[in-house]
Order: sequence, then structure tokens, then C-alpha cells
Amino acid sequence: MPRFETDAIRRQMERTQYREHSNPLFLTSSFVFEDAEQMRALFSGEAEGDIYSRYSNPNVNEFVEKVCAMEGAEDGFATASGMAAVWAGMAAFLHSGDHVLASRAVFGSTHQILTQIFPRWGITHTYVDPQDVEGWEAHIRPETRMIVLETPSNPGLVLVDLEKAGALARKHNLILLVDNCFATPYLQRPIAYGADLVMHSGTKFMDGQGRVLGGILVGRKELIEEVRFFCRHTGPSLSPFNAWVLSKGLETLAVRMEQHCRNALALAEWLEAHSQVQQVSYPFLPSHPQHELARRQMRRGGGLVTFEIAGGLEAGKRFMDALQMCSRSSNLGDVRTIVTHPASTTHSKLTEQERLAVGITPGLIRISVGLEHLEDIQADLDQALAAARDA
Repeated sequence: MPRFETDAIRRQMERTQYREHSNPLFLTSSFVFEDAEQMRALFSGEAEGDIYSRYSNPNVNEFVEKVCAMEGAEDGFATASGMAAVWAGMAAFLHSGDHVLASRAVFGSTHQILTQIFPRWGITHTYVDPQDVEGWEAHIRPETRMIVLETPSNPGLVLVDLEKAGALARKHNLILLVDNCFATPYLQRPIAYGADLVMHSGTKFMDGQGRVLGGILVGRKELIEEVRFFCRHTGPSLSPFNAWVLSKGLETLAVRMEQHCRNALALAEWLEAHSQVQQVSYPFLPSHPQHELARRQMRRGGGLVTFEIAGGLEAGKRFMDALQMCSRSSNLGDVRTIVTHPASTTHSKLTEQERLAVGITPGLIRISVGLEHLEDIQADLDQALAAARDA
């Protein structure tokens, strides 16, 4: 069995008659059939093959196969964005009257689905403390259908014990859906701990250069069949071009994540010693309250660092405005270092109380640490911190 890095590069679709080394793009909306019998067999499901690119496409198939191999999953379905994957991972299974148990520390748009969209159809949820999995059982109801979590969380970098969450889901016959976007399958494999479905925003580290949108759900085959049916008939399919870009991105995922993690850990240590910084969060820092758990279920600490700037909200604004090299953006997982202010961007739709409950304070800064030289990243942050202090 090839190792992770080799499989990510060498797992490719079959070559065409042109003997290409780099995989071609299949920019076609539909496919033709040899005869009526083949057409009938493919549409009935008796045979496998591409029919229509909303259903499947060679480029999309390759991307899915790679992620399934990386995550140790039986099957998968790729979507047009990460949030389309989150939506499909829940909506494909939930009915009116169902209940979702969700970690309180979830992405802002996931929160909006749970709090604003699902109630329209009578689907309820209960938020639970991500660090107290033992306490989740008390909130499980007869109508509970699913557990939803992300680890590490966005942006607080709070972890959930995947082994305990997996055991709880099995005990109560619940679907465990894990957002593994921050860690990527190179750093963490939730299925090994009992996750039924794993989702990614391919837009982030899988692409790695901020070029395209994409998402994916992988997991147990019988569950993915439900996802496939849901997505085929609701339409959130990944385009062949974006799938081609994402598959190429996976070829360098391991080497990029290694450098993201090296830079992030070094930057977190530097920030922790900085006089203008009050608190730093990074899973592989010894000061992180879940440091031991991070080392147990993750290969490395990931590419995200958060910190609290001295001076709160106004100092945070001055810091953001003073950045010269680092990008001000709401994205993450790019080769370019990206800095954002979650309270006013990614989590602005939450109330202040909701933000504080998951550790998003007014002065919290999130850094997606890129692949620039570490000293250049530090120099830009240092001058911005000085500007925030001296203004």
C-alpha cells in the first residue's frame, strides 16, 4: 500500500489514448453511450459509468477517490463548496422532528443552518461543550439523529475528543459528522476514531492557493449513497475544473502542511513571548489546555494560530490596518499568510454572548500561517503590533 504522499501523487485516472502524463480536463456536461443497452444499464444503476457531470465526472471521481484513500473512507461525494458539503451532510438525513447534537464551537455558517434554517422544517438542535464529551449524553433525546462537530474549531482552536465522540455515537446509533477542514486528512483521520461522515472545504488547505471553491463528504458507503441521491437531485455538484485543481492540490498537501505547521508553531511561540499579545492559542503549544489531546489525535498542530491583542477591539483594528505583507481576508489555508478578525467577519452574525461562549473575544485575531519565510511573517506582525500600541 503506497504511503500518503505517494498515493496523493500517483493515484490518477486511467490515461487516455493520448498517453498524457498530467491528467486532462473533462469539461463536458454529459457523456455519450455505445448503444441503448449501455444507456439503460447506466441509468438503472446496473452498470457504473459517467452519465451527466452533475452526477459524476472523471475529474471529480479522481478527487473523490484521493480523499477517500487519505481519510480511510469507503465512498465520497464532492460538492461545489465546503458549506454545500456541510449542508448535504446534515440535510440528506434529517427530517422534521429530528434533533441534532452539535458542538458549540462550529463555523458561523454551520451555526446559521442550525439556528435559522433547520427550525423552518422543525429540526431542532442542542449545543454542547466541545471539551466535555462525557456531558453530551445527558442531552441526547429519543429523536436525536446526528452529532455534528469540528475539531480543531474555527476560530478558537478548541478540540473535541474524537475517540469519546465516536464511542458515544455508536452507543446511541447516531451519525457522527466531523468537519476535518482545519486538520486535513494529513494531520487527522476522524474515521479511525468512529466518525461516520467527514467533510472538508476543499477551498482551504486542499487547494492551498486560494484558487477555487469546493467541498467533499466521505464516509460509510451506505451513508454516501444517501448523500449522492440528495445532491444529484438538488444540484450542489463540484465542477470538473475545480475538481482538477483540487486533485492537483492534494499532490502537495503533505509537504505544504508540514511547512504550515512548522511556521505556525514557531510563530505561536514567538507571539506567546510578545509584550503586546495577551493570549495565544495553538494546539501544539504546551500552554494549550488540550495539548495532550492534540498530540494524541493529530500528527501536528495545524496551520492556524489565534491570539488576543492587548487593547481589545480598537487595538485589533489598528493592528489589522497596519499589516503590510500579510493579507486581510476571511479565507484560510493559503500559501499566503492571512489575518482576520472573526468577531467582525466570519462570526459576525453570532450575538456577542454566542461569540464569547466559544472564546471569540472582541480582540481575537486569527492567523492562517502561510509558507512565506517565517522571519518575514514575524516582521510584518511585529510592526503591526507596534502600530497598534503606539497609535
